[in-house]
Amino acid sequence: MTDILAVGEILIDLTQSGVNGQGIPQFDANPGGAPANLAVAASRLGARTAFIGKVGRDSFGELLRATLRENGVDVSGLVTDPVQHTTLAVVSVDKTGERSFSFYRDPSADVNLRAEEIGEEQLRNTRFLHFGSVSLTAEPARGATLHAASRARELGAFISYDPNYRASLWSSESAAVEQMRRPLPLVDVLKASDEELPLLTGTADLESGSAELERTYGIRLILVTLGPRGAFYRFGGRTGTVPGVPCRVADTNGAGDTFFGAALSRLAKLPSLDSLTVPELERTVAFANRAASATTSRHGAIPAMPRLEELEV
Repeated sequence: MTDILAVGEILIDLTQSGVNGQGIPQFDANPGGAPANLAVAASRLGARTAFIGKVGRDSFGELLRATLRENGVDVSGLVTDPVQHTTLAVVSVDKTGERSFSFYRDPSADVNLRAEEIGEEQLRNTRFLHFGSVSLTAEPARGATLHAASRARELGAFISYDPNYRASLWSSESAAVEQMRRPLPLVDVLKASDEELPLLTGTADLESGSAELERTYGIRLILVTLGPRGAFYRFGGRTGTVPGVPCRVADTNGAGDTFFGAALSRLAKLPSLDSLTVPELERTVAFANRAASATTSRHGAIPAMPRLEELEV
């Protein structure tokens, strides 16, 4: 039995790491893609994880497969596309560590994942099925992802979802909102940023926005990341905020994926979400905040993610 099965995009983040003597930006080729990041983050923190996605038959695809393996992620569901190349994302970082993205993805391997390439056995044998909204931007990956989430739920898995909004991947904000909301009736655990909550609910107010998600879609646990301020939660009608962990920012790439991976690594060890208590939830969120802070203090996404021994206090 797998704790977390992540489905979706896996790609190379060409992340700005500095400039050379002539002032020309320099970039590192870091493994990335939000669901892949989450699978690695959770694996490094003690969870049994697996990944379903698609890479190209190229050196970047080989690097991504090797990176997942090296970090203990089951890659039996990682498909190699014989035609399309591995997806690239150019990640520019400003002086505060905030990122901007340019994707080389139309077409590319991750978008070409098909429902028939997702094995039933993996969906049957996982505690959590996790995905994000990037794989909902185009077919056939959209249909494959929604199929995986729906079928895994039928087979008894909890569904976790990160509506990670990347404006450059959508034709319009309204198109993004429509597709980002589409899977919400399937979701048990939702993680959104404070910038994404208004897209899902029409309000930036944490209390009323999260209440709407709980009431309208029946989402059992809602987590809203607040950057350095920590994270807000809503669970069983109870709400609260767990403070963040200060750090010197290198870059924020992968911080949200690390946060959610850390949280799911703890939640997946419970007998059921029904057994979760508020004190236990707050300890879980505090653990996730520490993990995200550690990632933020280092460059890259997967290379920056902490291991369990770094966070145990």
